[in-house]
Amino acid sequence: MAMKITFARGFVSSVALLSAAPAFAQASKPPAPPVAAAPSAKLPAQQTSTEADRKAVSLTVYNQNFGVVREVRELASLGIGQVALEFRDVAANIQPQTVAIKSLTAPGAISVLEQNYRYDLLTPQTLLEKFVGKKIRTYRYHEATGKEEAADAELLSVNDQQPILRLNGEVTFGYPARYAFSQVPDNLIAKPTLMWLVQSQKAQQTVEVSYITQNLSWSADYVLVVNEQDTLGSLQGWVTLVNQSGASYKNAELKLVAGDVNRVQPERQYKSAMAAPAAPPMGGAQFAEQGLFEYHMYTLGRPTTILQNEQKQVSLLEADGINIDKKLIFYGQQYWFRGQYGQIQSNQKVGVYLDFKNDEKSKLGIPLPKGTLRVYKADKSGAKQFVGEDQIDHTPRDEKLRVKMGEAFDVVGDRKQTEWRALGNCSSESSWEIELRNHKDTAVVVEDYEPIGGDWTVVESSIPYVKKDAGTFTFDVKVPARGKTKVTYKVRLRYC
Repeated sequence: MAMKITFARGFVSSVALLSAAPAFAQASKPPAPPVAAAPSAKLPAQQTSTEADRKAVSLTVYNQNFGVVREVRELASLGIGQVALEFRDVAANIQPQTVAIKSLTAPGAISVLEQNYRYDLLTPQTLLEKFVGKKIRTYRYHEATGKEEAADAELLSVNDQQPILRLNGEVTFGYPARYAFSQVPDNLIAKPTLMWLVQSQKAQQTVEVSYITQNLSWSADYVLVVNEQDTLGSLQGWVTLVNQSGASYKNAELKLVAGDVNRVQPERQYKSAMAAPAAPPMGGAQFAEQGLFEYHMYTLGRPTTILQNEQKQVSLLEADGINIDKKLIFYGQQYWFRGQYGQIQSNQKVGVYLDFKNDEKSKLGIPLPKGTLRVYKADKSGAKQFVGEDQIDHTPRDEKLRVKMGEAFDVVGDRKQTEWRALGNCSSESSWEIELRNHKDTAVVVEDYEPIGGDWTVVESSIPYVKKDAGTFTFDVKVPARGKTKVTYKVRLRYC
């Protein structure tokens, strides 16, 4: 009896060895009764699901550059038993370990036995890499003839799409030609794909698949238009969505979550959240806001399409008649009180800030997601001009916002230390003079803001001061039009 042993990629075929075993036994032992051949294992049925099977899709986008995708697909010919399901058209930046699938037809009618995520995409680099050690065809253009000349070459290596070839008995690189390949390798795919081995109990099923993907983000942008007196404003909020997740989402239900979500602890994710009743949207807004765990969620009241590599803006809120308080603030420094300095600041700029409260009295009163707030004001011709911008953090209702606009042009100040003396090893006393000058045609009020550490006391001052907290006191300084005002004070400080 002839014996044949088959090798596949360096491994001995176990089936071939088993079939050869009786031949060895015949040489030393009596013939044994024939052994029935084991039945061949039945391969799972192959099925493919694409975007065409999608019945619904929803997105929950977080402002930390990730989102949760949920989609419902109809698997019309899934079959019963073990099925190899190729689930295509998922986001290229999917986190495979976050995938969950469930049957909407019957609970437990589908279970995943094995999952693979294939992301070896078809690109010039990967195509060249798969043909290393094989023949490819080159086409080189000759200007003299105006034609391409074909030649076969062996691809020896490739790096950064630069192949090294054995061509006409020589090894060369930088060869000016285009390359043609006989076929697309089986293990290269056009798009990232989930490969599942599933156990199906129903031939036709509707399933819901959810997963987290990176590079799906949103941010808030606000436009505040102030009146001539800087006392009232109109606020418009916009949501800016950026989709670089590697997939498009057509007619999607859109939800946005504002808050700093800790993704390290699974129990803090969206699945364990309890949602509060949704509040009605503000005038002109398209989002309804509701509480979600310790965050806030905004739901768009209509489906929207978000394409790959698209930036989309959607109106978030509109509010008119917001009460605004403009502040001019002259800041000091804590460490100045501990030493002898003399003249510290000369012609120092005064900061300009806008304060308003996020409450119903100010025509707001909704949680405001963090973002950029830009401020405009109409000039004498009525044209709106940009006057400043600042970042705002997540702001709950009934909290105060302060946004910095810039530095005042016509209001400046000087700060100098007129006296300093030590009072032992742990305390000192210093005297100060602040001069604020106003070059405007209208009077202004400047808040002199003095941060200070240690155990301190204002011994004397030329105008009343306000103790804001344990480490701050302020003066409200009235400065006449085209005039100046001086403030003097003495501070005793104990710091050990």
